Amino acid sequence: MSSNPLPPFPSYRSRYLTAMTPREIAGLPDKAWAPVIIVTGAIEQHGPHLPVAVDSFLGQVWLERALPLLASDTPCYVAPPITVGKSNEHTGFPGTLSISKDTLRRLLLAQARQLGAWGFRHVAIINTHGGNSAVITYTLREISATLGLRCGMLAPKVDHGLGAQELTYGYHANTVETALMQAEAGRYVDMALAVSEYCGQVESSGDLRPERAPATMAWITSDLSRTGVMGDALAGTADKGHLWRDQIASAYAAAITDLARAAKADAPPA
Repeated sequence: MSSNPLPPFPSYRSRYLTAMTPREIAGLPDKAWAPVIIVTGAIEQHGPHLPVAVDSFLGQVWLERALPLLASDTPCYVAPPITVGKSNEHTGFPGTLSISKDTLRRLLLAQARQLGAWGFRHVAIINTHGGNSAVITYTLREISATLGLRCGMLAPKVDHGLGAQELTYGYHANTVETALMQAEAGRYVDMALAVSEYCGQVESSGDLRPERAPATMAWITSDLSRTGVMGDALAGTADKGHLWRDQIASAYAAAITDLARAAKADAPPA
């Protein structure tokens, strides 16, 4: 048996609500303005070269990398993540788990309701799976309207310097995801199996495309890709991943800081 057991909680234990006792949670002095982060991800195929936990794994990467960048007096807490998302577009590929839109909505509502009962008033989502986005958007409106909590998604924009083809058709298991996984979990990436596969060419793009267009259409992955890759996975290197990881983590830290400051400024006097 190992004499060095794994730590029971992540490095941000002081901000992780599930690492606290009920008494500690009840005694937190900043619940009226401190945002609570819920990470929503997915377990789904990411091509032949990446593990199926990419989205949920990257959500934890952003917490591990961004939270240490916060000032010690920046109020912010972390709730348990939702690791399985609405991934029905990847049905048919081994390794994909999916919950319904109704289940995702109920999970978010349940967490928000309990957080409100504990005294928290602000909820922020870090979402790493595009298939969750629409459900999260309307559920956050419902949470705000019915529970009276202030809530939103943290989605800082980072320019990765990608070409037009990847920006237009790099939807999934693409250059960015492959690079980030190379940087953070390289031993679980098999670049010998990586491919470049696009469902269209930017030169012939019209107004109707699967994503990122004036008009989009419903699709499942098997309609667009043989391998499950939509983008150029071959271009995703560890060097790029390290650069982009740090840029994204810094952007999340800045977004959390801005949110926490605004929430505290708006909080009623004690």
